[in-house]
Amino acid sequence: MSGPAPASRQNLSRQFGSTVVMGTVGLLSRTFLYGFNNVEVTGLENLLGTLDRRRDQRRERGLLTVCNHVAVTLPNSKDGSIDDPLIWGILPLRYAFNPRNLRWGLGAHDICFKNKLLSNFFSLGQVLPTHRLWHSSLGGLYQPTMTQAIGLLSGPRQAAADSKEMVYSTDGEDSYAAPAAYVANRAAWVHVFPEACCHQNPENTLRYFKWGVSRLILESDPAPEFIPMFIHGTQDIMPEDRGFPRFLPRIGKTLRVVIGKPTDVDALFGQERAAWKQLAERGDPELLKNGTEAVQLRIRIAKSVRDEVGKLRESIGLPPEDDETAAFADTWLKEPNKRKFKSPVDGSLVNRA
Repeated sequence: MSGPAPASRQNLSRQFGSTVVMGTVGLLSRTFLYGFNNVEVTGLENLLGTLDRRRDQRRERGLLTVCNHVAVTLPNSKDGSIDDPLIWGILPLRYAFNPRNLRWGLGAHDICFKNKLLSNFFSLGQVLPTHRLWHSSLGGLYQPTMTQAIGLLSGPRQAAADSKEMVYSTDGEDSYAAPAAYVANRAAWVHVFPEACCHQNPENTLRYFKWGVSRLILESDPAPEFIPMFIHGTQDIMPEDRGFPRFLPRIGKTLRVVIGKPTDVDALFGQERAAWKQLAERGDPELLKNGTEAVQLRIRIAKSVRDEVGKLRESIGLPPEDDETAAFADTWLKEPNKRKFKSPVDGSLVNRA
């Protein structure tokens, strides 16, 4: 016998709360960007056209967007990212109050979910609580939040095969609504910052991309659409070496956002996804987690995604990167075990928040 049908959508009060939070934050972000700064967006039609199509048609696949991460905000940079939500101020206001067609993101558990008030706010803002290995042993590729993110990217038909649990826990004690359990949330837009920390240097070079983005690409079903992005300028709005008053964003700056063309993930990563499927058919979970073939697939995917963002970086006139090893995690092992530091790899100012 088949189990109960997956739930359709979350209750009206939660839908209304998300509409208010997402719309208000979108309005404030757009006001700050266009009211107090200069904004240059290249390729906005690529994103808007995709969102319009996804709004007007039955969604069968998700949308994955990725970009570099250059700025965090507030005193000592311990209170969250300025890149998200600020960059979504580029969206016209007609998009701001339709959360079903807006992004889901991953937010640091120790920052965005450290108390009930923040947890409710960020949950309504479509942010998933994510543990970071640098801060917690609960972090990593296979934490429960990654399962939710993969479920959101996957299509509604896959919902019947996935867990029907309406809540999930990130540590065995906390409890959060499981958005991927609702059919209406499937084939969603998920945005990630694969560098996973603030990284500022004069040439806006890229760090290595972590393997979480590889899981999203390899394991979502069907393959989502993929749009790379590159941002340049939020490091001037919230520079890491800013003086007093540190808590205030700087105004009169120029933000540049470059948005690539939408591509089917299978067109870019079809070979890797086919290889992953063959591994999965062996039925060995340990092989998928730690096997040499699985690890190499994740490395290849992460580097390829980084290359796509790198192309957009060069498109605005920034010099090509001359260190090919910067794309790999081993290169960055020489960095100190600190929250904030100047990287010995490329001289950038790094903030792990």
